[in-house]
Amino acid sequence: MGLLDYLKTQFLEIIEWQDDSRDTISFRYPDQDKEIKNGAQLIVRESQTAQFVYLGQFGDTYGPGKYSLTTDNIPILSTLKGWKYGLHSPFKADLYYVNTRLFTGNKWGTANPIMLRDADFGIVRARAYGIFDFKVTDVKVFLKEVAGTDDHFRLDEFSDTMRARIVSVFTEALAQAKVPVLDVASRYTELGAALLPIINPQVTTKYGIEISSFVIENVSVPPEVEAAIDKRSSMAAVGNLNDFVKFQMANSLTMEGGAAAGMAGTGAGLGAGLAMGQQIAAAMNQPQATAAAGAVPPVVSAAAAASALPELLGTADVAKVLGVSEADVLASLDKGDIKGKKIGSTWRVTKAALDEFLKS
Repeated sequence: MGLLDYLKTQFLEIIEWQDDSRDTISFRYPDQDKEIKNGAQLIVRESQTAQFVYLGQFGDTYGPGKYSLTTDNIPILSTLKGWKYGLHSPFKADLYYVNTRLFTGNKWGTANPIMLRDADFGIVRARAYGIFDFKVTDVKVFLKEVAGTDDHFRLDEFSDTMRARIVSVFTEALAQAKVPVLDVASRYTELGAALLPIINPQVTTKYGIEISSFVIENVSVPPEVEAAIDKRSSMAAVGNLNDFVKFQMANSLTMEGGAAAGMAGTGAGLGAGLAMGQQIAAAMNQPQATAAAGAVPPVVSAAAAASALPELLGTADVAKVLGVSEADVLASLDKGDIKGKKIGSTWRVTKAALDEFLKS
């Protein structure tokens, strides 16, 4: 081998990297102690960025394209080397290729419960996990803070390095957002999208990456908090207590049928139940000032509810007192369960007759 042939093997003339994997984030070009020839061709493909590093300092950065490495187009590296003749002679520097494509489906999760301050439940311990998609946006920050000098930095190494950091950022973002635990446990998709504007500025500044999608798959809380959430849901399902009592009584009436003997007992139960519902509703709606003064809501009985009525009632009035339909009242009048007087096609019931029915 002649001298010229030997020298040719010592210089890099074409520099390129073809990624044949799907899990490589950064790759240091294997120069094998060879120097880069002046005028060498640098090829950077789509979704790649090439970064020169000389003696621990960042040099020039190249996006997708084909470049001829001369003094004119690598001024930063030329300045770093400080050679009298620039880069007219061969030079040696580390070259890192960084994948800037989107890496999807990366898992994150809390190894230990995180502490959240909640307006409803106070301090709550919660665990969470999900997935996120990311891409490298600042190559220099990523190489400095995440990949370091690793010559082949893969996705599994990134997951090990970043899992705790992502959880830390998620915890800080959740604290800033002040999202109630009830919403965290029921609105995963909306919450993940809402946290992105808080998470991204931190991860971009600290680690040179951008998270394009942050998905929360599950948030679990201690059993006692779950029980409290279930109770809160049950209370919300009941809604207006007075209406709920009426519904329960009407449902009981439907199940019992229209037996004559059952009608009297049902009517009495309806009146008592309605009075109870009105009493509870009145107590719940009492002004705060009355409660503060120590006033006690009066106990309202079914008979007392009827005593405030006029002496002569129509079927609609009776139905309102009993909390049933007017048709049910007409049926009771026809059977004689409720004593009344029929004038033409219209029934009239005295208050005394209604009181007697409620007591029977």
